[in-house]
Amino acid sequence: MFNKEFVKVYMKFKLKFYKSLFEKIQSRETSLTTVETFCIETIYAMDNPTVSEFASFINISSPNAAYKINSLIKKGYLKKVQSEDDKREFHLEVTDKYLSYYNLSTSYIDEVSERIKSRFTEEEIETVEKVLRVMSEELMPELDDIRNIKV
Repeated sequence: MFNKEFVKVYMKFKLKFYKSLFEKIQSRETSLTTVETFCIETIYAMDNPTVSEFASFINISSPNAAYKINSLIKKGYLKKVQSEDDKREFHLEVTDKYLSYYNLSTSYIDEVSERIKSRFTEEEIETVEKVLRVMSEELMPELDDIRNIKV
């Protein structure tokens, strides 16, 4: 039962995002392909990875990653920032253009979070927070190699 309910919530968040995304596409406010969308979301979630870290994480070659990155840079969703520690290294940083696009999904999360606060007690919310924290920190070890997760 838990699994079904968990999947339903996850799917509803995704569907709300896709619905908002399609509305943006219809009004021509976004120019990202599906693959570019997945790439930029991954880069954002990884919190300014290097080109190498991004390529390694999604398991593609450096030239393939460079192609995808350059396309996102040309479209204005991404920029490369030279590392202060190692001048040979560049970190990937999303632009304000992406952040306005990203708000399509986070605004709904904020909306649902506010509904949770008005529906549940503080104690219940703390329990949910604990479950989510344990899920993130202990039950998803496949993603432990990510330096940071952008929140």
